[in-house]
Amino acid sequence: MRLRLYHHPDGTRVAYRELGSGPPLALLHSGLLSHMEFEPVARHLADRFRVVLPDLPLHGDSEDSPRHPYTLDWFAEVIAGFAADVLGPRPLIGGHGAGAEILLQAIGNGALRPRRLVLMPNRLHAPPARGGLRRLWRLAASAGAIPGLDLLLPHAARAVFTPERGLALSARGEAAACDLVRHAFADVPGNASLARSWAKCARRWPRGPQTQLLALYPNLALPVLLLWADEDRFNPLAAAEEALELLPDAQLRVLPGTGFLIAYDDPVGLARELNAFCA
Repeated sequence: MRLRLYHHPDGTRVAYRELGSGPPLALLHSGLLSHMEFEPVARHLADRFRVVLPDLPLHGDSEDSPRHPYTLDWFAEVIAGFAADVLGPRPLIGGHGAGAEILLQAIGNGALRPRRLVLMPNRLHAPPARGGLRRLWRLAASAGAIPGLDLLLPHAARAVFTPERGLALSARGEAAACDLVRHAFADVPGNASLARSWAKCARRWPRGPQTQLLALYPNLALPVLLLWADEDRFNPLAAAEEALELLPDAQLRVLPGTGFLIAYDDPVGLARELNAFCA
């Protein structure tokens, strides 16, 4: 995979990888992970698409400076700029978790107009599942704004998010998921700048149900694929079924025996659905 950089007008750096040739297809990873989340599926798509895998800001090799606001609107603006520069007009684009939330925000703001949109498991308009874990993460991340703790918390984060955590996110216990988590937190210890940025993001990321999406769905005049996992404890299928009823041009596909790490549990099935929809 080729490593490239996009520089947003406000100075934000977005690192991304490319593989293959053809029409560009970008896949945005979920929170706390990196572009590696979609590496297992990229090689199954590269014969038909130029697969583009960015690291979201605050992740991987992308921007982590605390001088940025790290609101959802800001993430949406940066990703819309990235899409315009790297993918061109009316891109094929999809996202998982936080990546999907950013795409919906960018579309709702009018900053992004995809040709086709793939939404993989995310909370959509529903209240966050397993809210206790999310509140605990928000509390811990917010402590990174305290001098001294900004040095300690990155070490604690890697101690908590051990590679073995990846196995718990995979319905099939895929061993490669350990490498995904190991890579995502490899450069975290000692990064006080990242800790301060995560604290800012934790305070400003939307907390409750995003009910404004219920008004957005009927106005999405583009094909949408809801590509879901049937064993994802964080993103139940019910929200996707509710969204399907409101989206004017959508289809719902469920990959059996897959969990949060849908691209690791069934990369061939995921590639099959993306090929069928995006081609």
